[in-house]
Parts: sequence; C-alpha cells; structure tokens
Amino acid sequence: MSAKVELLIENCSQALFTGSRDEGRDLSTGVSVAVSDGRIVGVGTHEEIEGRYRAEHRIDGSGRLLTPAFVDSHTHLVFAGDRSHEFARRCSGASYEEIASAGGGIRASVRATRAASEEELFDLALARAVRMLSLGTTTIEIKSGYGLDLETELRMLRVIRRLGQELPIRIVPTFMGAHEFPDEYRDDREGYVDEVCETMIPAVAAEGLAVFCDVFCEESVFTPEQSLRVLECGRRAGLVPKIHADELANSGGSRVASQVSAASADHLMKVVDSDIRALVSADVVTTLLPGTTFFLGKEQYAPARAFLDAGATVALATDRNPGSCTIESMQFIIGLSCLRMGMTPIEAFRGATENGARALGLENVCGRIAPGLAADLILWDCPDPDRIVYEFENIIPRTVFVGGRPVFGMHLDRRK
Repeated sequence: MSAKVELLIENCSQALFTGSRDEGRDLSTGVSVAVSDGRIVGVGTHEEIEGRYRAEHRIDGSGRLLTPAFVDSHTHLVFAGDRSHEFARRCSGASYEEIASAGGGIRASVRATRAASEEELFDLALARAVRMLSLGTTTIEIKSGYGLDLETELRMLRVIRRLGQELPIRIVPTFMGAHEFPDEYRDDREGYVDEVCETMIPAVAAEGLAVFCDVFCEESVFTPEQSLRVLECGRRAGLVPKIHADELANSGGSRVASQVSAASADHLMKVVDSDIRALVSADVVTTLLPGTTFFLGKEQYAPARAFLDAGATVALATDRNPGSCTIESMQFIIGLSCLRMGMTPIEAFRGATENGARALGLENVCGRIAPGLAADLILWDCPDPDRIVYEFENIIPRTVFVGGRPVFGMHLDRRK
C-alpha cells in the first residue's frame, strides 16, 4: 500500500547530490522526490517513487534540474548606512585599507548601525534576505559586528533572531564583536578584547543569541593571540569558533583555526601550503568568498584548486556586507568560482550547498537531496548544471522550495 505524502516532484531530468554524503551521487538522471512534513522521505526513479507514494500535489520536473537550495554560510546582512561613496573612491584608485585607515570601512558602518533602531535594522535586513531567498538561498548565516559595543551587538543579534522567526528560511546567528576595534578603543586594544571576552560573550550566551563566535584575524585588526583568546572564551560560553583568516595578508588566522578546530576558516586568499595542510588535518571547512575579491578589484583569489586537491572541504559564500561585497546571489558566486578559482560546476554547486551546510554544522539538516533532510530545493528551467553556471546571470530558479513549500516562482507567501 502506498504512503500519502504532501508533494511529489516527478521525472526531473537530472538532480544534484542525491542520497547520503557517503553513498550518494553527484548527478543522477530521471529522479523523483517525495516530501512530507517539510522533509524528503523518498528519492528514486519515477517508477520507484510512484509505486511507494501518493501525493496531494505533484510538480512535473521533466526537462528540468533539481538541486538542493543554496546555503550561504558567511554574511553580514544586518547593517545600516550606505558606503557607495567608498566604492566610488576605490574606482578612483583608493584601496580598501586606505579608506579604512581614514575612518571609513567597517567603522563607518558601525557609526550608522549604532544610530539605527532595531526596527530600522530589521526592515533593511529583511529586504536583503527576501532577495536572497528569491535567488534560491534558504539557509543564511548572519554575523553581528557593526555594533562593537554591548548594546548594539545585542540589538543586531536580536534582529537576526527575529529574521529567523518571521521568514520561512533557516537563519544561523554568529556573534562577531571582534570585527574591528571601535573608535573609543583605538588606543586600548587589549581593553576592547577584555570587553568582548568579559562582557559581550557572557551577555550573548545568556540570551542564547548566537551559535558561533567569529573574529577578524588580520595584521591591522586582531592578532593571532587576541583571536585565540576571543575564540576560546566563546567556546567556553558554548559558541562554536569561526574565523576570518588570511584575507589581506598571511596573518596567522589559518593556524589559529587549526589550533581551535574551528567550524570554518573564511577568506583564505593569502594562505601558504603549510596552512592548507594544517586546515585539512584539523578538518576545518575552508569557506571561500570570491565575491569579495571580485568586488574589491583584487587579482589574487583564494587557491580553491589547491584546497580541493589537498582534500579540503570547500564551501562557498557571498560575504554580503556593506563595504567589500554587495553580491547577494549564490549563483553569481558559483560562476565566479568556476571562472576565477578553477572549480568545476559540480564542485562549485557542492560548495554552495552541502559544504556550506557542513560549515554551519547542518550537514544532517540540509544541503543534499536525501531522505530525512529538509526539502529545501530549487527546480530550474534547465536540465544541466553546466548550463546554469555557463549562464549564471541569465537562468534563475523556476521554483524555490522551503520545507517542501514553494515560496518563490509559484506562491509568494514569504513569511511563516
């Protein structure tokens, strides 16, 4: 006797990443998927699924590709202010570092974010998140870090929590009080590290506002020693470590990530071979952000091919933020990864789905088309992943599903 399910997506010409991570396939043909209670309950050929399930709703996948929905594992989505004038300055030759040293950059966003109300921050972030959902992203990690004081950091994290409550997508919060040194601590950097460790982290943990703790380990920002202290304080409070590492220079961030077995080390444009080996040995996910390199007009992208050849788990993310990357499309990031970092379309799709989930500790929740995982899916009006990357700015998702519910492309009810 066949089981009743809510949805069957039938006869997809091809599907990416079906089955378990260990035993599944990269690309399968003639796939049907059964969904019930927001989760995938069956994956197989049309004949297999038709014989086992009967559905309330059916969607024809003929001539189309089915993929997991995108997982964007690194964003700074909550902020106020407009830094387009900095973009114009960079177009005229000023560097990101020069702008930051003159009081712009992150500190400019801090001033604007501190001045914004919680409602203003929520409305701004909501619009960004809805755009990302329309482009196929159903899991978004969001960092604080434009407050750099207790009040504003908590306000940002409460906005992030509210986004998760009011949108149908999965929101993963990260505390990043160690993003930059605020103006009031420019001459007392150790004092600010004390503030992060002794005041901010305990307050964040007490309200249960974050899953991860992140730090910007860079020559002009937090030293490896300071970064290690912040991450260890976060871990003791129950926050899993992440790190911005080796973006502008080889600053020791990868070594810190390896030392603390971070969930991920992100950016990594300036790593050396020993960093790559250490990250792989420590099983740290390497999250590459080619949109930032592109947006800043830099030439040196992260060495994705070297990471892949060394056996690293390579995730991709947008790094959506107000200053160094305004890209919100994971599909654009996939295209950049193939064009500028030597990744294949399948490798790039994996980085934007299942490996992004792994960077967030969600590999048993989303990121593949497998029984038991969330039915967060994209149906494309194209049967071939190569063509989607080839025309990454032209082909958009036909339907985006969250928990088996079509939220873009059919029914446009975006809130729970």
